[in-house]
Amino acid sequence: MNRAAAWLLASAALAAPAYPAGFDYALAPVTVAEGVYVFIGRTESFSRDNGGNIVNTGFIVGDEGVIVVDTGPSHRYGEQQRAAIAGVTALPVARVYLTHAHPDHFLGNQGYASDALEALPATRAAIRDSGDALNDNLYRLVGGWMSGTQVVVPGRDAVAGAVRVGGRALRVMSAAGHTDGDLLVYDEKTQTLFTGDLVFVGRAPTTPNADIARWLATLDRIDAIDFKTLVPGHGAVQHDHAGVAQTRDYLRWLDTTLKVAADRGLDMIEVMRQPLPPRFQTLAVIQEEYVRSVVHLYPQIELGSLPALH
Repeated sequence: MNRAAAWLLASAALAAPAYPAGFDYALAPVTVAEGVYVFIGRTESFSRDNGGNIVNTGFIVGDEGVIVVDTGPSHRYGEQQRAAIAGVTALPVARVYLTHAHPDHFLGNQGYASDALEALPATRAAIRDSGDALNDNLYRLVGGWMSGTQVVVPGRDAVAGAVRVGGRALRVMSAAGHTDGDLLVYDEKTQTLFTGDLVFVGRAPTTPNADIARWLATLDRIDAIDFKTLVPGHGAVQHDHAGVAQTRDYLRWLDTTLKVAADRGLDMIEVMRQPLPPRFQTLAVIQEEYVRSVVHLYPQIELGSLPALH
């Protein structure tokens, strides 16, 4: 089992017991810039109450077509997302960008044609290799919301650089750190940046496939981008760099804390029981995500702290 699947299984105890009537995500697009819309997810863990709608997805309306960023956690979400887009514009969907291969971001792919779906090669490979396991595990967490959901691998490789899609000038950027293939989408007209899960706002970051050093380096790249609006993977839309700073602060603390604990010889349970700094205690699901991060990251850090044998 890969780390992403283990993360989902570890969340099972958090699932609530009931389904809202009709499995309706009640998706309501919020305008964040001219022609740019976001569906804001809850800052929660997966549950049968929220149906996996803990993610921000969005779309950009160009002169000739629509660009979608991420398709959500289920077939139902993808279909309801597409219907909500049609309520804003009659223009066709020209392109769907997937920011990375975590299930809340790509399991709505059935709502779109495969050849409209683009992702980085590492993301396409991860969806192909691990998508079914992630789908099965999310079904265990959110139940009937996932009915009919099947994995659709993106049909196209996203290529970094300047592109024009649907009559809109975009800049597509390849990065890594949260996963091996993190895609950023920048709308030139409004200077809006979609970061996927490279940025979390008001919610503790998830780390099932994280490389903290690469993630921190990517955050430095994001800080250098001249954006006016930032759409994080989770949490409130930003109009400054505060969300980037918050994510960086948490990751630096997490990395240092785990390395110091390993140097002290603490076992995993002892690390999990360490108190959290007051500045992070207001982050949503902080305790759950901290414990998961210890599971994800500590064994390798602990191994690296052992003396080499010659």
